[in-house]
Amino acid sequence: MTNNTPTPVPFINLVDQYQRIKTEVQDAVLNVFENQSFVLGDEVAEFECDIAEYCDSRNAIGVASGTDALLLALMALEIGPGDEVITSPFTFFATGSSIARVGATPVFADIDPVSFNLCPESIEEKITERTKAIMPVHIFGQCADMEPIWRNAVRNGIPVIEDAAQAIGAEYRGRRAGVLGTVGCFSFFPTKNLGGAGDGGLVTTDDPDLATRIRRLRVHGDVGGYQHAEVGINSRLDALQAAVLRVKLKHLDQWTSERQENARRYNSLLRHYQLLDCIEPPAVLPDRRHVYNQYSLRVKGGQRDKVLNDLREKQIGCAIYYPRPLHLQQCFQYLGYQAGDLPVTELITSECLALPIFSELTATQQETVIRGIAESLGRLSSPHFPTLYSETSQVRKVA
Repeated sequence: MTNNTPTPVPFINLVDQYQRIKTEVQDAVLNVFENQSFVLGDEVAEFECDIAEYCDSRNAIGVASGTDALLLALMALEIGPGDEVITSPFTFFATGSSIARVGATPVFADIDPVSFNLCPESIEEKITERTKAIMPVHIFGQCADMEPIWRNAVRNGIPVIEDAAQAIGAEYRGRRAGVLGTVGCFSFFPTKNLGGAGDGGLVTTDDPDLATRIRRLRVHGDVGGYQHAEVGINSRLDALQAAVLRVKLKHLDQWTSERQENARRYNSLLRHYQLLDCIEPPAVLPDRRHVYNQYSLRVKGGQRDKVLNDLREKQIGCAIYYPRPLHLQQCFQYLGYQAGDLPVTELITSECLALPIFSELTATQQETVIRGIAESLGRLSSPHFPTLYSETSQVRKVA
């Protein structure tokens, strides 16, 4: 009997990535153990230099997590109680929580329906005399429309904090994420395009005074010799994480190219299976380099949850980023937002669906994903509908 059950497709596969660089990573980690220097030190300093060069930033400061990167940026800019920070409701929770943790008020503006990034016009409507920063999020690996955001910030004398947690290597008009605002914040969570072996983060800035203060704040405000100029936090990037990330950084652009190739292949498959009338793939806007931390499409006509469940039944990886926007989270009820206040955001959260996009994904795995969607939507006219890619499509070669 022929087994027509498709082979499972993981949403992400970190094991295959590790196998490509296993010897390099193990050698780097062993070197840290041989030196027994685990906190900050030369390994972190060298990684900071590597990232500063990669992003074309004058300063890079390694910290314990992407969340702490946001928190330290806000602390260094002296944002606190009574202040407002405008940001996106369509993002990971840390974006809003970091603002709340310093005692400031998150102000959520609506997003653009094409890029899912903050809508500049919506930002302008939210600015008040209490606005002390704008925090755009380069969601899913594509930069926000930074020119109008920056013009708004300059006009109102306020800084721009880039939440670039998903966007290392992304570009806007030839400049990299992390140098498009006053300060940039990155995450090295293991599933990110540049992911560590645990938590890690980094802050970039061209402002030397801000850089000095962030370096101080990450070590309890210590200026040396147990002398504390201010109250900071303990948020230091581990040397082990820096060692792993230095190895991975050398491969990042290749992995990004492979993610971009996977995105193009998904787009071709959606056309091949005649799904573009009910599926809207992610758009790449002009003058952008999209690095595809996620490939998040829109499933129209109220069919998203059905597709999600059908794919999961077939063990085909998929996820919703994000099922509930921040302005409607229980913990932010005190802000007074109601359903309908940010209509574009709320529509996108009901339609978005992320598909596997990791660089080791094969063409046949991608076809399994799209055939699963076509079948769920009743668009697979026959189980013998011709495939676009051969079963012999090769797995990525080891770098």
